[in-house]
Amino acid sequence: MIEVEIVGVRIELPSNQPLVLLKELHGQRHVPIWIGTPEASAIALAQQGVVPPRPMTHDLLVDVVEALGHTIVSVNIVAVEDNIFYGQLQFDDGTTVSSRASDALALALRAQCRIWCADAVMEEAGVRITEHDDGEEAQPGPAVDEEGELRRFREFLDDVEPEDFAG
Repeated sequence: MIEVEIVGVRIELPSNQPLVLLKELHGQRHVPIWIGTPEASAIALAQQGVVPPRPMTHDLLVDVVEALGHTIVSVNIVAVEDNIFYGQLQFDDGTTVSSRASDALALALRAQCRIWCADAVMEEAGVRITEHDDGEEAQPGPAVDEEGELRRFREFLDDVEPEDFAG
């Protein structure tokens, strides 16, 4: 398993289909996962730290898990089949529960737990975004590096379709 982080939620044009972008913590590969609009909103709101006045579904689930005396210790992206990503919630007592990847990621942000991606998923769906700096040795700070990665990924998305990630 490879630890990943959520870079953000973007809208892929011209289809206006939302996607969540994961990036491996110790590497250059990204995993784009096309998701539904409600899940995209849930992920984006959590990333921005927006707390709704009443719990939304993902907030409620985390509250229920905690009220029952447990915690979600990690979220795992365990498989991809026909462009459908499969997630899994890992609880503190060792229990695992199958989940849609988008829901698992929305829960991970709220539970503040680690996110892991199966090696096979990274191999199949991972996209490498590399620096093109004409030989210059650049050591940008985190914000500059993140912006560069997003720019390169947006350029990549201009010419890609969801079917391009099919096995």
